[in-house]
Amino acid sequence: MAERCLHAKCIDQCFIFDAGTQEYKVIVMMKTDTDTLFAKQALLATGWASNVRITWNIAGNITALTTGENKKSAEESVDILLPGMSNLHCHSFQRAMAGLAEISHSPNDSFWTWRDLMYRFVGKLTPKDVQIIASFTYMEMLQSGFTSIGEFHYLHQQPDGSKYDDPAEMANMVIAGAKETGIELTMLPVFYAHSDFGGAVPDPRQNRFVHDLDNFQLLIDSLRQQNSEIIIGIAPHSLRATTPEQLTELLSNNPNYPVHIHIAEQMAEVRACEQHLGTRPVQWLLDNYQIDDRWCLVHATHMNKNEITQMANSRAVAGLCPITEANLGDGIFAGVDYAKANGKFGIGSDSCVRIDLADELRTLEYSQRLRDQKRVRLAPTKTSVGGHLYRQAAKDGAQALGQNNGNIAIGKTASFVALDATMPSLAGRSKDAIIDGWVFASQKSPVTDVWVLGKQVLKNQNHQKQQEITNDYIKCLRRLLADD
Repeated sequence: MAERCLHAKCIDQCFIFDAGTQEYKVIVMMKTDTDTLFAKQALLATGWASNVRITWNIAGNITALTTGENKKSAEESVDILLPGMSNLHCHSFQRAMAGLAEISHSPNDSFWTWRDLMYRFVGKLTPKDVQIIASFTYMEMLQSGFTSIGEFHYLHQQPDGSKYDDPAEMANMVIAGAKETGIELTMLPVFYAHSDFGGAVPDPRQNRFVHDLDNFQLLIDSLRQQNSEIIIGIAPHSLRATTPEQLTELLSNNPNYPVHIHIAEQMAEVRACEQHLGTRPVQWLLDNYQIDDRWCLVHATHMNKNEITQMANSRAVAGLCPITEANLGDGIFAGVDYAKANGKFGIGSDSCVRIDLADELRTLEYSQRLRDQKRVRLAPTKTSVGGHLYRQAAKDGAQALGQNNGNIAIGKTASFVALDATMPSLAGRSKDAIIDGWVFASQKSPVTDVWVLGKQVLKNQNHQKQQEITNDYIKCLRRLLADD
């Protein structure tokens, strides 16, 4: 005779104990057509609300939203609920090299010297390594409050540059990592053909990245055929790595999909673009293409006032990665002027040197304060800076990934994050003061529970595969770093 399920609530499967065989058995649970969650405080698209009941269907879409409710006795509940955050720019494999570049080699260390280490590291990675690292990185993102990810994926070929039998071999390993953790994924395969402006021949160390247009489209088509449930956008790496003619053909072959591109990250890039294309990189893009709301311009660190205004008016999203930009010494984004122009932005972990949602927002705001020697730079007057940045990054990040999250509202996906109201940095706070407490005052993440597309993927700060994913990652790291 089988006894009751060991879990209070199951989604896809659970374990039962069979008294006859004295064994645990896995059973598949039948999903109901709807599910619900009660929140004492919730940040909705319309603002903060109390005693909120959220209902969603089996597809993970919110179908009902009511406030001023009374909690039912058997109903799952949380104290504080926020919309999930999109991480719009990530190279997940780089998580495994975090901290390895913090050695001074010369007074002129820069992004370009960091890149040398990355090239050496990337030559070691097998497809299985890529999956293990992606799983661990995405699990950390869920624990930090990110519910979706944009993977800017440029690791395509074997170490010597030869092709895998399946052109999507490496990309599918990243997808497997996302599926294992439950995070929502927008895959952004990277087109990378040249080492610099003017169609320069690729560096041999870039062999794993390089495609021609025909083989790149085979990769895109293969991914879309194999993964119809995932958004597959395109990511021309940069104006350095893609010629104007190639960029035009890429866009023609892939209309109506997200387009992400590295742009104006380094002043050396800006100067080289002026030399080869006659103008600054953001200005060149704006002058030559219809930049609109499907575009994400990653970094866009070095813009002049005209570029800032035109980019904001285009409704494209600036993909800001403040921790990585600080780590690499890229420079400070012109956040104050961009905010005045009502520009859109989201946040990303980029090199994944540190996975921390709150730290990305805090570093973004603090960089503006350090530059300007003033306080509270990125919020309108009389407005919470933490709350304002969180709302905008969640909403605009979802736009950049082509996803239907970023707000808690009917018709949006049931992707949200619960916070621990007993944490000292959140105690006694309500509404946006909660987010300010998290972003500016917390020593650790207050995230306790996470739902993605209606499925609970984090409960009481734990992922259901946490130990397995962590152990695999540690073993992988020890092997990769054994010779260093």
